Amino acid sequence: MLGEPDRLRQRIDALDRLEVHFPQDQVAGSRDEAALQQRARAIKVRLDALNRELYQGIRSEIQRGAGRDRVLAWSRASGLDEGVTGPEDGDRYDHLDELAGGILRLDPPDDMAIEVAPEMVSYQPTPARVIFDLIERLGLTARDVLVDLGSGLGHVPLLAAICTSASCTGIELEAAYVECARRSARALNLARATFVQQDARAADLTSGTVFYLYTPFTGTVLRAVLDSLRREAATREIRVCAFGPCVQAVAMESWLEAVGPRQTHRATIFRSCR
Repeated sequence: MLGEPDRLRQRIDALDRLEVHFPQDQVAGSRDEAALQQRARAIKVRLDALNRELYQGIRSEIQRGAGRDRVLAWSRASGLDEGVTGPEDGDRYDHLDELAGGILRLDPPDDMAIEVAPEMVSYQPTPARVIFDLIERLGLTARDVLVDLGSGLGHVPLLAAICTSASCTGIELEAAYVECARRSARALNLARATFVQQDARAADLTSGTVFYLYTPFTGTVLRAVLDSLRREAATREIRVCAFGPCVQAVAMESWLEAVGPRQTHRATIFRSCR
């Protein structure tokens, strides 16, 4: 049963349980325990191989420009129906993050070598279930330009470029993160996913129609970025999507109105109003 392609969630759950009961560094105390550990390792190897095969198949489809439907099918079947549930979930990660990681193959730099500037927030990727849910709700088209302000490793622009026809841009101050995201975009032939190494306060936002923030900064930096977005909203209607603690600050902007109820386990979508 675990060998079926659509059993990804069950395979990941099984791998998690095996890791709990048979950690990699565990030392066997008897011959029977050693045999059991060997069997557990063999199962792990098999399940990991099945997952890699699934990820590579999806990557090949994306590289040919045909992966959208398959990725969205995964998000709808196991992400939106089961993954986005209630406020108690917060920013938890699940099997959809394993799927996204296997598809994108991001090779993150050593965080220990990255210094966080004042009012910048330590990097944490948006949970994949939140990204897929947001993509479905936004209904992005070829006329849209999605801009992720503080894009980190690029999960949001990359997945949005795979699943929609919108142009997707990530703006990120840390050069190592930008290069990592660019490598993934090149490997997957995602011409509509671009990444700019720049301070969000100085970024050109004139082409954006949808902007995303997962609390990438606080204080005066966040204030400056919100002021930049307000100036853009004076020229055209835009949408601002926020997740995490920054939602409260975004919600206080008089030039924005929330689209639907605010829910802590989902990104909140705001529409500019004049």
